[in-house]
Amino acid sequence: MKINIKLNDMSYRYEVYQIFNIYFLSKDIKFGDNFNYSIEIGENNIVCCSDQQLEKHYEYREGLTKKENIRIFIFLFLKEITGEEYPWGTLIGIRPSKIALRLMETHSDQDIINYFKVHNLAWEEKSRLCIDVAKAEKKYVNKDKQLVSVYIGMPFCPTKCLYCSFASNSIESGKGLVKAYIEALFYEMDKTLEFIVKNGIKVQCVYFGGGTPTSVSEEQFEEVMKKIYGNFVEKFEVEEFTVECGRPDSITLKKLQSMKKYKVDRISINPQTMNDETLKLIGRRHTAFDVIEKFNLARNLGFDNINMDIIVGLPFENMNHIKNTCNEILKLKPENLTVHSLAVKRGSRLYEKILNSDSYIQPRQSEVIEMYNETKKLALALNMRPYYMYRQKNMVGNMENIGYSKPGKEGIYNVQMIEERQTIFACGADAVTKVIFPEEDRIERAANIKGISEYISRIDETINKKVELLNTLF
Repeated sequence: MKINIKLNDMSYRYEVYQIFNIYFLSKDIKFGDNFNYSIEIGENNIVCCSDQQLEKHYEYREGLTKKENIRIFIFLFLKEITGEEYPWGTLIGIRPSKIALRLMETHSDQDIINYFKVHNLAWEEKSRLCIDVAKAEKKYVNKDKQLVSVYIGMPFCPTKCLYCSFASNSIESGKGLVKAYIEALFYEMDKTLEFIVKNGIKVQCVYFGGGTPTSVSEEQFEEVMKKIYGNFVEKFEVEEFTVECGRPDSITLKKLQSMKKYKVDRISINPQTMNDETLKLIGRRHTAFDVIEKFNLARNLGFDNINMDIIVGLPFENMNHIKNTCNEILKLKPENLTVHSLAVKRGSRLYEKILNSDSYIQPRQSEVIEMYNETKKLALALNMRPYYMYRQKNMVGNMENIGYSKPGKEGIYNVQMIEERQTIFACGADAVTKVIFPEEDRIERAANIKGISEYISRIDETINKKVELLNTLF
């Protein structure tokens, strides 16, 4: 469905686009005079019209900014036209728990619920979720400028998933680059350690992600694990060491033994779905049985903090698929569960398919909500509570990504990343160092080069840029 919008004041184009994008795919939204929607923004009111003979006049509400009023009334207008219910209302920001965490200092829970309702038309259920997450995060949120975490990136995967837009490369096509990449990565890790030691910095968490860290050979994986352990984990006696194993088809007994050897606290084994036909469709070369087999292998080796990711809204999945996924994960009893809403990202094969009008059946909003409720039931059955959350653009159903955990098994690194109160030193292609200036409530980023070959050849340039930024803080 093509959405052509006539807007009288283009300075509010972004706000108008944001709300239309909740109800319609971004690729279908255009601005111009050949229109089927008209938005006329005045000083004290807004008039919304459609070719469906609906015209609405709204007077701005007191206590709200003009932009808030515009978002709210366009949201209500489109809600009436489509009949769709979106629980987050007009809330677009990717870290809604940040708002709750800030308001908790001076406001009651009910005040926060009222704030989200008045300013964003958010459902009470989502406001309470923000409050629950903020309360769980509060004890972990960083307060010490000298306490940092370290991220290590391995930009290779067994295959690239349909929905993925990250800088991940097929291990088959990129095998010849792995050795040189690891050498460059080790050089960057050594320079990072040098900076940390020189400035008397402490390391709280180490996170080894990607890509899929376990996609490299057993010997290469052992080599990287030893380096991470020696540079950071052992030297600083870190509080948490996580490895995102990710794909079951890349996990072996030897790799799991390497992780035990080098004191990994927390791992992720991510099925995304436990339905074989969907796994094949999204480009994964493993089955649901492989997930179960590798999970049990890890459990038998003594891993007692395992996360599992699932995605709501995968192509052609419905409630029956979600129920099957939840039932299978319940049997495994992981300590962490991360529920993602499918995000249609630029740079992914899924986005290209949608752009080229290939068939993709998106579930109705009411079904998306039912699917999320099913995952909430799973978390409850596993004795988990929500502890971190974030949102993205173009998510199916405009929902959220949420991490659940059993008490005491929360991923500390996840909290620090989402709440953006801790500096993160990042090493690897396309890794982003995030520098927090707490006194100024300011964040600066230094992004490493995305392409692997360029990262290798320009490693000194990458490091110098990062150190230049870090020197402004420490």
